[in-house]
Amino acid sequence: MTFSALDSALTGPLFASDAMRAVFEDRARIADMLAVEAALARAQARLGLATEGLADTIAAIAPEVFDLAAIGRETAVAGVPSIPFLKALRALLPGELAGDLHKGATTQDLIDTGLALAMRRAFALVAADLDAILAGLARLAEAHARTPCAGRTYGQHATPVTFGFEAAVWAAGIAEVAAELPAVREGACVASLGGPAGTLPAFGARAPEVADAFAREIGLPGAPIAVHARRAGVARAGTWLALLLGALAKMAGDVAHLASTEVGEVAEPHVPGRGGSSAMPHKRNPVSCTVILAAAGAARGHATTLLDSMVAAHERPAGAWHAEWHALPSLFGLASGALAEARRLAEGLVVDPRAMARNLEATRGLLFADAAAAALVPILGGQAAHARVAAAADAVRADGVSLREALAAPGDLPSDTLARAFDHAPSVDAAAAFVPRALDAITTARRRLAG
Repeated sequence: MTFSALDSALTGPLFASDAMRAVFEDRARIADMLAVEAALARAQARLGLATEGLADTIAAIAPEVFDLAAIGRETAVAGVPSIPFLKALRALLPGELAGDLHKGATTQDLIDTGLALAMRRAFALVAADLDAILAGLARLAEAHARTPCAGRTYGQHATPVTFGFEAAVWAAGIAEVAAELPAVREGACVASLGGPAGTLPAFGARAPEVADAFAREIGLPGAPIAVHARRAGVARAGTWLALLLGALAKMAGDVAHLASTEVGEVAEPHVPGRGGSSAMPHKRNPVSCTVILAAAGAARGHATTLLDSMVAAHERPAGAWHAEWHALPSLFGLASGALAEARRLAEGLVVDPRAMARNLEATRGLLFADAAAAALVPILGGQAAHARVAAAADAVRADGVSLREALAAPGDLPSDTLARAFDHAPSVDAAAAFVPRALDAITTARRRLAG
């Protein structure tokens, strides 16, 4: 039985990538816990506080030797998987080494540091997909910097923009979130070693020295004081993932609308059998957009769980920490599926400039109303120009004439003034001028991702 669409054999491949699933699968968690215990033993041995050889012995043990089902059954009794894991690990060690296993540490140290190792790998997967998405959208924005299309506000035609401008807006929104990834990763992926209540009392005044040595051995940033009840790093990672999914969903929502039958300006890259319907053979439903939008919707609740878990009572909470185990891997899973689909869109979106040109004429010139009003101000004055264009727009809707025809009908306006008002060029120039600025922001974000 599965309780999550991410874990289901039926729906899991739709919503999460195999690579991300591998980061958080049970054998990987065992491997991470082995790495944590080996690093702890090595750090303590270097300081003369643990037996030499323990770290190498732990490092030589394969995750596959552990009975996951047995550990799971014992976890249901113990309340945490670390206790049965350590019991099984201790049984694999020679007696002279077993006494120093997990010395001075506590369950949360083991699980949190193991999670930090997993998150580091997960963030690397996220960064790789983000870089590809930004590169693809940058190419799209540059290629269509001067491809005119209708700008839309409140779902209605507003003024002309360019498709490159629209793609650049998507990319810039994703880039501003992506640029924060290095700082988010550094704050979340830290070594935890605090012992029973965060003070690591087994080592007295040397406790900070032991904690720092452990951080060096495990290859993670150390913490100035216990992170057991300081959960901002984890919450920030989760809320960042939710923000990322929101930025991806902005693009997906626009693409889904632009791909609708009545608009038809773009289409998802077609793969035979993808997006079909059990009832309608002609359908090509927007699967990529659907996955991204669903992930963004599901992410909000998980992010809230992590924010709630920041209320961690005293030195160790009951329940709040455990709730993170549900939320954080789910957020990474949702992000992985959405990123894969966003990459598909960024690298293969089918753009139809002819449909864009056709749609520019759909309102018979109404999307030039703002430019027309501005052109008439020197002739009629501000209020009169606005009233004249508004009345002409009503005539367009009522009589089926074009806005230019309605404005010209009284015969009192210079033809060259109207010609300038209905010229695409100023709108195209304005939209295209912003694209290089967005491309610069994308380049900056990609550099930060690479760093």
